[in-house]
Amino acid sequence: MTPPPVRLAVLVSGGGTNLLALLDALADSGVARVARVVSSRPDAGALERARQRGVPATVLSHPADAAEVITSLGDAELVVLAGYLKRVPPAAVARFALRMINIHPALLPAFGGPGMYGRRVHQRVLASGAAISGATVHYVDEEYDRGPIIAQWPVPVRPGDTPDTLAARVLKVEHRLLPLVALELAQRGVPRTPLRLYADDIGFRAASEATVTLAQNEGTRERGKGEA
Repeated sequence: MTPPPVRLAVLVSGGGTNLLALLDALADSGVARVARVVSSRPDAGALERARQRGVPATVLSHPADAAEVITSLGDAELVVLAGYLKRVPPAAVARFALRMINIHPALLPAFGGPGMYGRRVHQRVLASGAAISGATVHYVDEEYDRGPIIAQWPVPVRPGDTPDTLAARVLKVEHRLLPLVALELAQRGVPRTPLRLYADDIGFRAASEATVTLAQNEGTRERGKGEA
């Protein structure tokens, strides 16, 4: 008997482009589905994206209230932070230990921590002179951007990049990486031990396993098609 799709709850604070990437990627999936969207702000554009797709959406009155957060996430089997800018209360993190993931627009552990989100991240990357940036999906713990890393996708910093041009290229990678990691976790039944996926020449693989076909790093080729 085929198991039902893994239920995802998505925490949001902004426009919801990563939410949209998840909704598109999972639209015809029998592996996982977005079951609910929870926002820290009543004016978040992600709420309208959820409503347009018929996904139940709620707004937190008090994002620091662990009981409210836990109740809002309901029976979710995997919680995805997609542009969520509030600190998740420790009790909620504990309730969803190793079942709560976040996407960050840089290669952690660099350029993370309190206040490091959005344009600020890319400004800091460029100011540092780093040659590579990228996106990271990691488990959520009690500290900002410090949970175990699951997967990363490097993005070269180009001569003449501005925070906006770098952000646009990293965001394209986020839109591919986050759904792929969510699907991989769902396919594995949302493991209760940390999973780490590594990039190689043909995709991502878990440690000590054959390649897990998720996606390609920027600058390599996937089935004959290059990444811009």
